[in-house]
Amino acid sequence: MNLDPSVQSKLFEHKEIFNQLTKLYKKNNLPNKILLSGEKGIGKSTLAYHLINFVLSENEDHSYDYKNRKINPGNKSYKLVQNKSNPNFYLIDVLEDKKNIDINQIRELIVNLNKSSFNKKKRFVLIDNIELLNLNSINALLKILEEPNENIIFILINNNKKVQPTLKSRCLNFKVFLTKSQSIKIFNQLLNNDINTIINNDLFDNYATPGKLLKLIKLSEEYNLDLANFDLNTTLTTLIKDKIYKKDKSIIEIIYSFIELYFRNNISSKNISLLKSYHYFLEKINNTKIYNLDEETLFMEFEDKILNG
Repeated sequence: MNLDPSVQSKLFEHKEIFNQLTKLYKKNNLPNKILLSGEKGIGKSTLAYHLINFVLSENEDHSYDYKNRKINPGNKSYKLVQNKSNPNFYLIDVLEDKKNIDINQIRELIVNLNKSSFNKKKRFVLIDNIELLNLNSINALLKILEEPNENIIFILINNNKKVQPTLKSRCLNFKVFLTKSQSIKIFNQLLNNDINTIINNDLFDNYATPGKLLKLIKLSEEYNLDLANFDLNTTLTTLIKDKIYKKDKSIIEIIYSFIELYFRNNISSKNISLLKSYHYFLEKINNTKIYNLDEETLFMEFEDKILNG
């Protein structure tokens, strides 16, 4: 199960925004600085890859299937993107061993953009997870966003996180969203299965985006977790006690989300102590993210005071 947006040949939902962007392109009015904002896992990056292929494959064999919103796997531009060798496409995302997009990545981008293009096609720069740009990276990026080459289109992906106003103001913002029913429909189509037979409804509310649900399924397969029968408490206890988050960093965000869901499910106006604990742990989570603190201390404290308290 490959979750990489670049290989998703079918665009589920987002028809209106896709049509809007492609019509702007056909009228030669496509903005050269686009910001796609929305919850993580709803298909923003997939939407970007489809727009990019629509443009780059325009005069190629096996061009984009606009009617069915599908990328043709035999298309040359698509293959080059997969091979990371497309001269008209440049991707920036946080590196696997990093927590932020650092300035060296932006410097490499600037060097690349200063090179002559091999053709007259549009050149796309896709920057995913822009909330992970550090201050130095943002300042360097702003310089090339202010006066980009007219043939270069920047697409920035934000996961509903706080973004520097100076960066956001330079882009045309498109808000991307899915309803819960749309998320379920996409998930079921991707896996050709019914989500209710795979994930306990106790866990589902917080994972109402297709991407998050698929990551949760991948997690269950890798670590043999029976999520169809695990409730929230059991799942949290297992993830923390077995220290699975040390084996896979992506699990840390899942635990953060489940901790918040736990409090939302259990807080009441009569339980003042739990409400105080809720604010206490939210602050600890926030500080852990900001200052890159050790997650283990936080998780062990939550297990001890809340799950076992």
